Parts: sequence; structure tokens; C-alpha cells
Amino acid sequence: MRWLLPTVNSAAVDRLCQELNIPPLVARLLVLRGIEDPESAHHFLHPSLSQLHNPYLMAGMDTAVERLRRAIARQEKVLIYGDYDVDGTMAVVVLFTALRALGATVETFIPHRMMDGYGMRVPVIERAAAAGYRVILSVDTGIREHDVIGRARELDVDCIVTDHHLPDSQLPPACAILNPRRADCRYPEKNLSGVGVAFKLVQALLGPRLSDRHVRSYLKVVALGTIADVVPLLGENRVIAHFGLAGLRDPVHQGLGALLEVAGLRGRPVTAGDVGFRLAPRLNAAGRMESARDVIDLFTVLDAGKTREIAERLDSLNSERQQVEEQILRHVTELMEQEPERRSRYSLVFSGEGWHRGVIGIVAQRVAERYHRPALVIGVENGVGQGSGRSIRGFHLLDALTRSGDLFTRYGGHAQAAGFTLPSDRIPDLETAFEACARDALSPDDLDPVVRVDAEIDLADLNWNFYQAVKSLEPHGLGNTTPVFASRGVRLAGLRIFKERHLRLRVSQGSRSCDAVAWRGVQQYPGLDCGQELDLAFTVDENTFAGLISLDLGVRDLRVRQ
Repeated sequence: MRWLLPTVNSAAVDRLCQELNIPPLVARLLVLRGIEDPESAHHFLHPSLSQLHNPYLMAGMDTAVERLRRAIARQEKVLIYGDYDVDGTMAVVVLFTALRALGATVETFIPHRMMDGYGMRVPVIERAAAAGYRVILSVDTGIREHDVIGRARELDVDCIVTDHHLPDSQLPPACAILNPRRADCRYPEKNLSGVGVAFKLVQALLGPRLSDRHVRSYLKVVALGTIADVVPLLGENRVIAHFGLAGLRDPVHQGLGALLEVAGLRGRPVTAGDVGFRLAPRLNAAGRMESARDVIDLFTVLDAGKTREIAERLDSLNSERQQVEEQILRHVTELMEQEPERRSRYSLVFSGEGWHRGVIGIVAQRVAERYHRPALVIGVENGVGQGSGRSIRGFHLLDALTRSGDLFTRYGGHAQAAGFTLPSDRIPDLETAFEACARDALSPDDLDPVVRVDAEIDLADLNWNFYQAVKSLEPHGLGNTTPVFASRGVRLAGLRIFKERHLRLRVSQGSRSCDAVAWRGVQQYPGLDCGQELDLAFTVDENTFAGLISLDLGVRDLRVRQ
């Protein structure tokens, strides 16, 4: 990796230290994240519910609220049309809970990834109309569904779209459209997740009845979808994540409790990393491997035994998902070794007959991370390719797909992630067009993975005060990444392999020694030996073992000194 050590505006650091009375390290980290104004820094360091924006600033909110209140008053049937990822299912849970509390006649529809595919479908709308539904409320989908929403209008069904994906130049003919990315929307927070938009509708619907206690309760679920969808954890999203994570430490809700139990998180602080790597994968596993209906039931069923059973099933499905994912990733790795010319490309496209559609998005993410290239992974079945893409910094994935829009049956997404469907015989054309887009947008330097180092320190600097200063910036995520530090000239004092692919290191510098973990380090750092001198880039983590708490280092990169 290339190490990037950015310069910092020392005057801005001094100003924050003086006006906010914060440690220099905290001020430095804030300035490096573009937060130089003392008022903005204070809001960042001290999230409050008062920082949540007025939901009526969002275009279309008045119309959406009026239509739903009319449906509730008339006992018209309302259908929530969801999505099967964590963001989509959490949005369904939030809106279903609120509408049911208001006395609405409401049901939910969660598409099946294998049978229904991504997005809204005309047959579902037609069945809903025939069953007497008068309002369809989409969550995390709908902003590009012109034909589907047009069909609903023909059937005298009002559609309310809540979405956060990029819209087309023209909006679909819905009754109301809630999306902060609308060109005519003045809502201050443009980076809400799908469940974040759904929550703003709940805020408007419940109004004064939504006490601070109720807000905190909702935010536990909203935070799961927000963090899982990898939106920037800044502004309003930071408030959502902060209070949501705090509430997950000891939730009253039995479904949440059962989920935390199977993930090994019950009764302990939950971090954004825990959501991303332990909770979200289990919630996603249902929609990836079977049906996301289980996720809705986990949060809405009142039987404690049933919720425990669902949580255990999600845990089992996640294990199955991991195995299928590893099989496809091994195939990709073999192709990279067998066809070395792929390494000279600016993009990577892989396809395979029968590759499980439920895991191709995760595989695409891992391919993009491993080879630092925009990646498309496509599962082929009966002549149809279902694909998913992930990107790197500097490459707008949805724009690239739009340039080849005539190749697809359907597609959608945003800058970093997208999904699509196309006839399998068009995959070679897609590969050619995608590579051309990548070469237009990226330079050779863009293809080198970079680790951004926030500060160089000595291991002797690592103590609990240092760690608490770093923790004051949590929750970390996109836009506020976990701080990375570097120490040069540390000695490798111990080395062992665990779970066959990870490394645990013992490093020392002067009189200070620390443990460090390099995940998948066996493959990344071959040839390490005790006694070697290293330059180390790392994060600082808290580790509890046998009742003892210590500081561990999470290896981001290491170099053996010559």
C-alpha cells in the first residue's frame, strides 16, 4: 500500500484546542476530517437529538403525510413494498411499527431475491390492487420505477415512494416522493439511508406524540440500516448512529436481544464495526440465502421463543452464506492466477454459471478491496445474468453503468454499489465497455491501494488517555474513518497463526510492547520472522480476554525494513 500522510492546518488545530478545550490529538483528527469550525466540531463531538432536522423540510412530506392520515382515517389498506437488504428491511420495520401504532390497516411485501429480483414489479402491484390495497408505500426502492408506478396509477392505487438512490432526470408519477436527492428537495441531509428517509416520514406522521424516548427506541433499528448501507456517518447520520448504537447495548426488544445473543454481543457496547461485520451479515443472510421475511418477523413477532428460533436460523444462514461466498471467491482467485493479463486491467468483471445471486454483492466487494479495481460479479442462470458491482474511490459506478444502459434489462444503485440484470450473451460487451469507462476515469495511481495515516506516533504514546481521545470520534464509518496511526522501526518479537489465515503479532519499541492482529495476514504478509524491524500502520482497539482489558493494534499495513 501507499502510505498517505496528509498535512494538517496547525492554526485550525490550535483554535479547536483553545475554544473547545480538547486534546491536540482530537483537534488534529477533526481537522483532517474537514471539521475546522468550532461550532461544527462541538456538534460532531456532542451529538444530540435536537440535531435531527425538521422532516417537513423534505420535498413531498406534506402530501405523503396527508395521504397516509387519510388512509388511516378511512381504514384503507396500505401495503409497504420493501427490499431484502438490511436497509430495506429495517425501513419496513420502522414504517410498519409506526403505522400499526396509528391504527392503520397495513401489511408488508418483501421481494424474494431469486423469484422477484431487485426493485418493484408490475405483477405485485396488480395483485395488491386486486386485493383492495389503495396505498403502496415503497421503501429503499421506487425512485426509477416509472412503469411500475405508472401501472399503479392506472389501477387507482396511490404510490408513496421513500428512497435514497439517485433519481432519473424525471421522477415517476407517484402520489408523493420522499428522497433528499431530488433536485428540488431542500432537505439538508442528502446522505440519508433508505431507513433514514423512512424514519423522517415516521417523525412527521407521529409529530408531538414522538417523545425523545420513542425516538431513541426507533433509532436502534434505524442505526442498523444506516450503518449497514455504508452511508457517510456525518451530520444527521452521525446522530442516528450515535443514539442507535447506545441503545443496542441493552435492548428491551426481544428480537434485537436474540440477534445480539447469537452474534455474541449481548450486554456489551456495540460499535459500528459490530453492526457491519456481525449484525448486518446475519440480517442480510435471510434475503441472500432464502427470504428476508424472517427479518421482519424477528422485529415484529411477540413470542420470545419464536424470535430466538428466527435469530438462530439467521445465524445458520450466515454460516451457509460464508461458505458459498468463499467458493465463488476461490474461483475468482483461480481466474486471476490463470489469466495474469487481468492484473493489467483497470476494472474486473467475473461471471459464472449458477453463482448464487445472494452473495455476488459481497464477492464483488471483496474483489474490489483485494485488487483495488471497480468490480462486477455476475451469476448466470438460464441465459440471464444477475450482477452486482462495487467501486473504489474516484470511480462513480452508477454513471459507468448508465453509459452502457442499453445493455441492461434493468439497473440501479449509486457511486459505490449497483445491481443489474442483462442477457448473458451481452456480458463480453459489458466487460469491454466497463473497462473503457474505468480507463477514462482512473489513473494508474488510483489503482494502488492507499492507507491514510492520521499521525505518526511511538508505541510509548499508546495509553488509555490516547485511546479515549480516539474513541471520542466514534462512531466511525464512511466520512469519519477509524483513525490510523503509524510507528516506524518496531521490532517483531512474536508471531503466530490462528484460524489458518490470520496473524497475531507481538511488536515492541523501546520498553513498550503491544499485541497486533493482521486479519488474512498469512496471505498478505508472507515471510515474516521474529527479530525483523517493521514500519507499522494500525488502528487502536480495545480487547477483553479472561476479564482483562488491553489495547490491541489492528494492522492496516506493514513493511519489513531492509
